[in-house]
Amino acid sequence: MLIPHKQYAEPSVFTPENLLREARRQKALPYVTVPAICLLDPDGDIVRHLVAQNKASRNPYWACYHTDLYDFELNGIRFGVVGCAVGASFAVLVAEEMFASGCRLLISITSAGQIVATRNPPYFILIDKANS
Repeated sequence: MLIPHKQYAEPSVFTPENLLREARRQKALPYVTVPAICLLDPDGDIVRHLVAQNKASRNPYWACYHTDLYDFELNGIRFGVVGCAVGASFAVLVAEEMFASGCRLLISITSAGQIVATRNPPYFILIDKANS
């Protein structure tokens, strides 16, 4: 065993709720829910476009230390979007913080290259589950 005396079966004390609670305390932020529908934008293209078009504004109540959440509205529906949450473990942390803050549906939108050519780009692929 690399590190003895660790309690691997115990639940983590670093839950998204605890991290956000402490961040809110340290930043003196009230608990305000994020939009029910949020986007993860790993490339940051969506956030940059919305901000450049003055269609999104930084959410002042988002307590995450490492990202900014932007709010925007489309067809009367309020959305939240976090850009540049790159890397699986970091993106999962941000997603968990979004859910702990009131998000009910999270959509991750990113770009990718083709490994096997199935059609001529551009086209979209909707991933609805992951197999382990």
